[in-house]
This record gives sequence, structure tokens and C-alpha cells, in this order.
Amino acid sequence: MRRSLDTLAICTVLVLCASWGLQQVTVKLALPTFPPMTQMTIRSVGAGAMVLVWCMFTGRGKLLARDGSLFWGLFAGSLFAIEFMMIYTGLQWTEASRGTVFMYTAPFFVALGAMWLLPEERLTPIQWVGLLLSFLGVVLALGMPSLARSPLAFSGDLLILMGGALWGATTLAIKASPLRAISPEKVLLYQLGMGAVAGVIGMLVLGERLGAPTTAAVWAMIYQTVWVAGITFLLWFKLLAIYPASRLQAGTSLSPLFGVLGAFVILGEPLSISLVLAALLVVSGVILVNRR
Repeated sequence: MRRSLDTLAICTVLVLCASWGLQQVTVKLALPTFPPMTQMTIRSVGAGAMVLVWCMFTGRGKLLARDGSLFWGLFAGSLFAIEFMMIYTGLQWTEASRGTVFMYTAPFFVALGAMWLLPEERLTPIQWVGLLLSFLGVVLALGMPSLARSPLAFSGDLLILMGGALWGATTLAIKASPLRAISPEKVLLYQLGMGAVAGVIGMLVLGERLGAPTTAAVWAMIYQTVWVAGITFLLWFKLLAIYPASRLQAGTSLSPLFGVLGAFVILGEPLSISLVLAALLVVSGVILVNRR
């Protein structure tokens, strides 16, 4: 365990931020063809198959080892599944740029939970200031959420906010349990497996049907499944095994900035004129959080 993020970790987090920021954009792109629970199912099954093939050919993962992780794996996987059910459903009703400000409240939940569950990772006062600066930067970039124009828009915001809380809870469950010591491949498979089960149940309960296929929707699903769920999550869990969870989660505050840019370029959503100042606030906050 290292106390601070080194150059490699910071560069990796930046790649993850860009990838995850665009994830909300691709969900919106795919919704006309693939309903929320269908997207979740395809993504979980496809990425799970990729990870299994990777483990078979590399001998990594120790998937069948008796390591006492079953209960915690199913628990973290359940949190993960509910988190994405809320996020996918919420994005039906609110804009991608609006949703990101709620989703990326996760660092606050991690920092609060670490006070009780991970005493060795508690933040100092100056690091709390850095975390606050990062979040203020995100809020400034996106604009303070206005009053919802419809009950569904408000429900979408609320669901994504709850998804952000569950993301933080999932991170804490991994760090404060035996999952911390097992392979990232096995941790990811617990989560993708539970996500697939929840997605199938949701599809059947809601009676979802595919819409007319489009090139954009298909590529959006490939991006979510292969890159985001199949590769970046493995990188994230590997980082969690080495670096402090609260500082890693704080670094993901940059993701909404990429999401806003992506929503502007791809979906035509408004771009805040205060984006540059917001970026400076976010970067300053991340630097303070990662002070030795």
C-alpha cells in the first residue's frame, strides 16, 4: 500500500476519468435501441466473458481458490448491480451532463465511510479542503442543478445521486473486506455476475424490447462493454489494491469534465463558459488531496 499517487497512478486515473466521463454519453446514445436493463445485461455478460477468457489464457485470477471471498463478493456485486440499475434508469430522464454531478458525489461517501471503516486512510483537514475544491469545480463546470422541469427529471437526478452513493459504498466494501487481497479479475467477475443477474431480472420484469438498431447505438454498447466494463474496471480494482481509496476516488472528480465535453460534442448539450476555471479548481483539489 502506497500513501500517495505516483505518476503512473495519476496518468491511469486520467485515462479512467476520460473513459468513465464518456460512459454517460454512450448510455444516452444507446437508449433508443437498447433499454436500460438490456444495456446493463449486455454489458455485464459481454465484459464477464472477456474477463473469463483473459483468466483462462493467462492463468490469472485464481477464480476457484477458496479464499473466503464469496460472501463479500456477492455483497459488493449486489451494491454494484443496484448502482448501475439506478444510473441506467436515471439517465433515461435527465441529461448526461446533469447526471454526472450527482454520480460523482461518490468521493464524499468514500471519505465519510473511511472515517469508520478505513482509519488508516482518513483525510487531513487540508485534504478535505482539496476534496471540497474538486467538487466545487465540478459543480461550477456543470452549473448548479436547476429545479427539475418534470417529476421524471427529478427522479432521474435522485436515482443517479443514489447510484453515486452506492459507488462509494462498493469501493469501501472492497477496501474493508477480504476482497482487497484477492485478484482484481475475481472481484470484477463478482460484480459483473451480479450485474448480469439483476439486468436479466429487470428486463423480464419491465418487459423491455429492442428498438431500431443504429450504428451509433451499437458502437456505444461496444465501448461500454469492451473498454469500460471489460478493461477499465480491472485497472480500477488493481489501483484500489495499491493506493488509498479516498484519494483515488477524489481523482475521479475529473470524470464529469470529460462527460460535459463529450455531451457537448456528441449530444449537443450546453457547454459551461466557466469550464476552464472549474478545471483549475478540480486540479488544485486533487493536488491537495494527494499531498504527502
